[in-house]
Amino acid sequence: MAVDQAFEKDIFETSIGSLQITFIGHGSMILEVAGKTIHVDPFSRVADYSLLPKADIILVTHEHGDHLDMQAVEYIRKPGTRFIYTAACQEQLAGGHVMKNGDVHEEGSIRFKAVPAYNMVHKRENGQPFHPPGVGNGYVLTIGSTRLYIAGDTEDIPEMADLHDIDIAFLPMNLPYTMTPEMAARAARFFKPRILYPYHYGQSSTNKLVKLLEDEPAIEVRIRQMK
Repeated sequence: MAVDQAFEKDIFETSIGSLQITFIGHGSMILEVAGKTIHVDPFSRVADYSLLPKADIILVTHEHGDHLDMQAVEYIRKPGTRFIYTAACQEQLAGGHVMKNGDVHEEGSIRFKAVPAYNMVHKRENGQPFHPPGVGNGYVLTIGSTRLYIAGDTEDIPEMADLHDIDIAFLPMNLPYTMTPEMAARAARFFKPRILYPYHYGQSSTNKLVKLLEDEPAIEVRIRQMK
């Protein structure tokens, strides 16, 4: 049995066909829709990428090694694999499509919009944010009539209030680099996704997030193995 068959999967019906999300772990997942296989933030510590499907698209939020792992990339790339990423990622992996915050890009029937992802509170000892503004991306994918938000490494930044009509959202809770459960709950209240997956959550309590959002019945919190 291939390793990817052991991972949890959810399927959503969109106006252009079924979207299957395979939860690899950490910030890594696979999206399969409209005949395309999209790997998000490949990281070889959470899977044997030599046994995973080849990528039509590799989508990368930022350049850190647990999101852009070159060993994993080499296993899943094939002739014609397209890379969508940030300018900092291009320094490690040439030949991709660079997106900055606010950019829009289309690949067939899928629309990608890059949105801000950064820290305001959590910083290094020298005072610099773990993720400075303008460097990393979150992405909103419009797949037919379905909108999916992959936040990347970020806190509950003001720009999240500009998100709208999000059906599926991934919010990180890995301290000290991203959000506390309280921050993630506050972020979710900004734009009220229909389904919320905490991801890249390390040792943070997903149960705490569920409790914090108990008074938001329109938001379904789903917990998957995404440490």
